[in-house]
Amino acid sequence: MYDPDMNAAPINPLPWVVVLLVVAIGGIELVFQAAEAGYLGGQQGIGWRLAMVQKYAFSDTMFDWMRINGLYSADNILRFFSYSFIHQTFMHAVFAVVFVLAIGKFVAEVINPFAVLAIFFGSAAGAAAIYSIALDQQYAMIGAYPAIYGLIGAFTWLRFTALQGNGQSGLRAFNLIIFFMCIAIFYKIVFGGTNEWLAELMGFFIGFLLTIVFAPNGQARFQRLLDIARRR
Repeated sequence: MYDPDMNAAPINPLPWVVVLLVVAIGGIELVFQAAEAGYLGGQQGIGWRLAMVQKYAFSDTMFDWMRINGLYSADNILRFFSYSFIHQTFMHAVFAVVFVLAIGKFVAEVINPFAVLAIFFGSAAGAAAIYSIALDQQYAMIGAYPAIYGLIGAFTWLRFTALQGNGQSGLRAFNLIIFFMCIAIFYKIVFGGTNEWLAELMGFFIGFLLTIVFAPNGQARFQRLLDIARRR
């Protein structure tokens, strides 16, 4: 549609929190690409990605050790969040950036930017912990997708409340997560691979629940839920 305002920006500006996440995810991947192409780090640059995986990926084995021994160092706690910024390949990172741009922009235009960060990192950490406890996986987990599914959970809650507010069925809001989960499970059945779809699903539920609190009027809504729970 034509906008008569000649001073309007040709592209809708992105919320700063989305820009921050995209720069972090994309910037780190660009460094890896430059290093693997020989432009950075010399011969050692080729191994930067593997070195960062070893240092910053989420490790099921490490988390098991932490829980058994009751020792939670800052370096190991950092892994619950830092794994979201390391990806397997260039395309793995590109799709993460695209999803953050698309879903993150919608969420950040409704919710406080700092709440978006809380949803992103809370979903990443919570999904990793549940994934580790539920399954016994010996490989490192990397990628922003559990956190992105947290943003999808936030999107779903906002869409759910909007539909209900218009007198429509809120179930339509879950079409996106159902679509993605069907693809993930189909891929797992046909091609095998990891069980990270469970972490992504957990990220979705954590993001959905966090948004109940962080969405506009969320504190009052959360208090009403607590009151109902107490009466029961």
